[in-house]
Amino acid sequence: MSKVEVNNIQIAFDETGSGSALILLHGFPFNRTLWREQVFALSPTHRVITPDLRGFGESDVAESPATMADMAQDVVALMDSLGIERATIGGLSMGGYVVLAFYKLFPERVSALILSDTRPQADSEEAKVTRAKQAKDALAEGMAGIANSMLPKLFTPASVATKPHDVQRVREMMMTTKPAGAAAALMGMAVREDHTETLAQINVPTLILVGREDPITPLSDSENMQKAIAGSQLVIIDNASHVSNIEQADQFNSHLESFLKQDKLANDVGA
Repeated sequence: MSKVEVNNIQIAFDETGSGSALILLHGFPFNRTLWREQVFALSPTHRVITPDLRGFGESDVAESPATMADMAQDVVALMDSLGIERATIGGLSMGGYVVLAFYKLFPERVSALILSDTRPQADSEEAKVTRAKQAKDALAEGMAGIANSMLPKLFTPASVATKPHDVQRVREMMMTTKPAGAAAALMGMAVREDHTETLAQINVPTLILVGREDPITPLSDSENMQKAIAGSQLVIIDNASHVSNIEQADQFNSHLESFLKQDKLANDVGA
């Protein structure tokens, strides 16, 4: 683990492997270890960077709200500190929100996009109210309430029964998240920009992945993204819910590896 100061906070990150840069952004309320299986699979061929977004893992908590644009600014500052001009940027759930904010702000820094179990639209008014309550509860009572409410939506019932170690690992990630960091991110997600119109502007190779049984960001959201992003690929991960990268890691990694190989070939041809 390394740390770097960006935008007046310390951001923790892991950097593994060499080659083309691949930056993977975790969802809420997780940390960089969400990507453990992907780092293992992809670091032999890529320089994989997995940061703890502000307020999560070993990164500092900043002022609330922690907006998606703030997190995108942190990522580009991290790239600058590591001497990375362009990278493939990927994110799951909230990480996907940050990816879309990043692309809108810094399209010239993106060579390809990976959008996993995420969506472009902003929160509804009802969702904003729910996030405000969750933030208040987290600050008052800790992370147990959020963990208990989210966990049944993160895995399929079959995986809950057959993959207890994965379920426990994800629960521990949530329970060890700093309540202040979670609250800041909840308020940041509540005010995030609607990026539905941004999708048509995306002109880099884009891979969209989604668990077939994801109730948080349903398959229909990914199907709509695929229609809006010219030339994008949609992969449906069977027997998976919201953390499809953990629940069906082999499936997920196989599709990532294939996409990254295609993107490298396209870049080599165009070089």
